[in-house]
Amino acid sequence: MKPLFEFFIKFFILSIILWTIIYSAFNPDNVDLFSVFLAWIMVVSNTVIGYLLFEYAIDKTSAVFTKVVFGGLVVRLIVLMVLLAVVIVKNIAVINDFVFSFFAFYCIYMIVEILGYQKKNKQKKNTA
Repeated sequence: MKPLFEFFIKFFILSIILWTIIYSAFNPDNVDLFSVFLAWIMVVSNTVIGYLLFEYAIDKTSAVFTKVVFGGLVVRLIVLMVLLAVVIVKNIAVINDFVFSFFAFYCIYMIVEILGYQKKNKQKKNTA
């Protein structure tokens, strides 16, 4: 199976599992689901963009790979920090629910992104 397709399948399954846990474990009266959803959307977008940048850069030269992957990481982190600041300053979401869920989602999806990188590298080495 192609790593990109496999990444998105695992990504989709993980998202379904996480949202099932969120809906079953938390009482909607105690947790603002909009805040959780907003954090999830931000982290999912960040992870997908990061993996797609990696997919684009993997077959390029070392210099291009470094610029795309690490430059993309810097840009993605700056954008996330700006979005976090906007959400917090403008009181768009319940801050505690938003920050906690953002941190949890970020940690979980970062692991998935790194595992996707490893899978792609392993496949590239096997074909070489």
